[in-house]
Amino acid sequence: MIVGKSDGAEAAHAATLDELFRRAGVRHPQAIALIDPPNRESFTDGAPRALSYAEADRLISDFAARLRNLGLRTDSVVAIQLPNTVEAVIALMGVSRAGMIAALLPLLWRQQDIVAALRGTGAKAIVTCARAGTLAPAKSAVLAAAELFPIRHICGFGRELPDGVMPLDDRNAQTSVDLGHTPARPGVAANHVAVLTFDITSHAVVPLARNHAQLVAGGLAPFLEADLAQEAVLLSTIPPASFAGLALGVVPWLLCGGTLALHHGCDPMALAAQCAALAEPTVILPGPALAPLSDADLFNVSIKSILALWRAPERLASCAPCHAKAALVDVAAFGEIGLLASQRRADGLPAPIPCGPIGVPRGTAGAVAVAETARHKTGTLALSGPMVPAQPFPPGAAQSNEHAPDPAGFVDTGFGCRRDGDAFTITGPPVGITAVGGYRFGRPALEAQLAAVDPAATILAIPDSAIGERLAGAAADPQAVLAALQARGANPLFSGAFRPRGEAGAA
Repeated sequence: MIVGKSDGAEAAHAATLDELFRRAGVRHPQAIALIDPPNRESFTDGAPRALSYAEADRLISDFAARLRNLGLRTDSVVAIQLPNTVEAVIALMGVSRAGMIAALLPLLWRQQDIVAALRGTGAKAIVTCARAGTLAPAKSAVLAAAELFPIRHICGFGRELPDGVMPLDDRNAQTSVDLGHTPARPGVAANHVAVLTFDITSHAVVPLARNHAQLVAGGLAPFLEADLAQEAVLLSTIPPASFAGLALGVVPWLLCGGTLALHHGCDPMALAAQCAALAEPTVILPGPALAPLSDADLFNVSIKSILALWRAPERLASCAPCHAKAALVDVAAFGEIGLLASQRRADGLPAPIPCGPIGVPRGTAGAVAVAETARHKTGTLALSGPMVPAQPFPPGAAQSNEHAPDPAGFVDTGFGCRRDGDAFTITGPPVGITAVGGYRFGRPALEAQLAAVDPAATILAIPDSAIGERLAGAAADPQAVLAALQARGANPLFSGAFRPRGEAGAA
């Protein structure tokens, strides 16, 4: 194994993402590293690919050289907005190899969200694609770049890219930069910022910076709790566009030096077919999908383990028992601040969240410390530990109080909690936040955007068993509101709230 379980965790903390990838590639250059969704052509351009470590290594170096050829310097911020395909991983690793910082944008974000997120980060480039389902991310990137002065380059995968977008599928492009002469960062490489992800508060989009060591710390929790073996096969339905997406998919893949297969969306039949085609995979999926996928007999195929991501961890308290044959690990994500992983109990119910220090694997003598919990004075859960971001971005910038560590190093997650003996129970989401699947919205911000196009229109969050909540809008002229929000570059989950019932959404 690339890290020898608990006894190798400290060594992993000192490595960058690129160093972890190179270690795996040196050990098994011809082993399969990355696998595209088999149905890739149904939602984006290009045929599905399976890449060996040697092939992926060449593509990563090529991508890093392209960034350098654009004149981008060390620590430049490069935004990435891609579907869950091999290009998303290649781009992330290429930015890392070039010594730059990847700003990860969720796929459904359009002009409005992109501008709000990247304003103030100094991002110099956006990497995107021509088509993602019915969306055209490259067009959104062009519109966003028109409002963001520092962005000078938009690069895209796929066909029929807008004017001004540099194509990345050109296999004949010259990449003459010698990456061996990339200026070295001072100090320990793993302590330099690797990625930006974006947390949503009731009133703002907040960039959170994590270095390589913090990313590895986040990935160690699911890696150790799921007891992933050397060269394990992972099948991830969670895109690498968030801290949870990295910590559940990319980082465990790098730690075990195995295969990362990707799945776009969460289609039961397609996912079952992918599982059956792989050798005892560990499947990474949204927690709310456990029940419907179980009903579809997904778990009757040969699966080693399941990592279930709960972006609304308050739902774990009322979660039904699950007795899948595969080992089940629940991962509670607290926005972009941190996550906690634990195996299901013998009775099929989620394990409680311990008060105080948490080590993984839970209950073992050699557990690695990954987090510490406390109850904030406001009655919300606070986290500290090696995965929790501790600095604003850019350095020296003002940051909202919700994300500032207190003197003891704890960051308030905003999730309500109560203490039951030696454990915490999450009781509710942060105030002012609506969560639709993997997307969070600040309700005051939604209402302000809506008031700008129709002061009489209303937007409501309605409970939904599958995705937590869904947005429903009411207006005298819903079609006019829909068109106005789309013209302003609003998130399609928001603008789609004004579609007639039964009409397919934009995503």
